[in-house]
Amino acid sequence: MEDRSHFGDQTPEIVAHERTYHAFSILVRWSMLVIGNGIFWLTLWFASPAGFLGATAAAIATFVLGYVVLVRHEEKQPLNLWVEGR
Repeated sequence: MEDRSHFGDQTPEIVAHERTYHAFSILVRWSMLVIGNGIFWLTLWFASPAGFLGATAAAIATFVLGYVVLVRHEEKQPLNLWVEGR
């Protein structure tokens, strides 16, 4: 019978791959947040009666909310995929 105990091994190549993927994931999340928030801000500024100040206030609020939900949550995740709670 096949022994699956080797699946928990953390070789240097696997750790490097996990760190690269983690960095790429954070980059994608920041990009989604900045691009989406920029589109939201420009839409409110030019295509609604909110004006510059209203659009800026709404964009700041959505940026903070997006940061908490998208970026901050992922940065606190452990790199070890086998840790409980991941």
